[in-house]
Amino acid sequence: MEYTVQKLGRLAGVSTRTLRYYDEIGLLEPARKNSSGYRIYGQAEVDKLQQILFYRELGVDLEKIKHIVNDPSFDGPLALKEHRQQLLEKRRQLDLLITNVEKTISAAEGTVKMKDTEKFKGFKQQLIEDNEKQYGEEIRGKYGDATVDQSNAKMLNMSEAKYAEFKRLEQEVFDTLASAVETGDPAGVLAQKAAELHREWLSYTWPTYSKEAHAGLAQMYVDDERFAAYYDKARPGAAGFLRDAIYVYTGMKE
Repeated sequence: MEYTVQKLGRLAGVSTRTLRYYDEIGLLEPARKNSSGYRIYGQAEVDKLQQILFYRELGVDLEKIKHIVNDPSFDGPLALKEHRQQLLEKRRQLDLLITNVEKTISAAEGTVKMKDTEKFKGFKQQLIEDNEKQYGEEIRGKYGDATVDQSNAKMLNMSEAKYAEFKRLEQEVFDTLASAVETGDPAGVLAQKAAELHREWLSYTWPTYSKEAHAGLAQMYVDDERFAAYYDKARPGAAGFLRDAIYVYTGMKE
């Protein structure tokens, strides 16, 4: 069966403007154009649009989706299985948050008691899952499953007050690092304060602290572009600057 841009838009629940934009950027081109110049989409394009919308629902940006679905090695059935797994994980997270809200309501009404550690369980679980997806393989490979599992357990068992301090300290690391980068001196007062705050921040989740592990993690921030991008949000080059500051702080400077 074939569809015009209007019919496909109605079928998929997206605007014709969106479909035309997808065509313009090379994300979803029509199968052909008829004699009147109208875009005509076939079954292959319908299936491709479904994949695009799955990825959009999972928060993947258009440029990355374009690279994925236009790759000659793209495996549609495998992608669907991966979508299913990711959606199941998303549902588990939503179920956890819903349970948290329901219990909070009951606690407010006085029908149940709720521990402080329970109040932020859904948010902390999401943070752990996000970290596992982005960095799990590298961190587990470097520090081992036992260390990472202990770190995750420590996060889940944080009290309300400790969790709030953990998030506040994370922002303080960023703010101090941003100012320190402008000095250009990794051994300076501000840079060393950033390194110290970073150590304090790590202590909220690390089972134990060692200078070697701290320095090794700092090097990973530079070696892995995902970590680098996270810290470079403070200032361009912040990841490398923090690495150098931590080398000075730990005495592990090369």
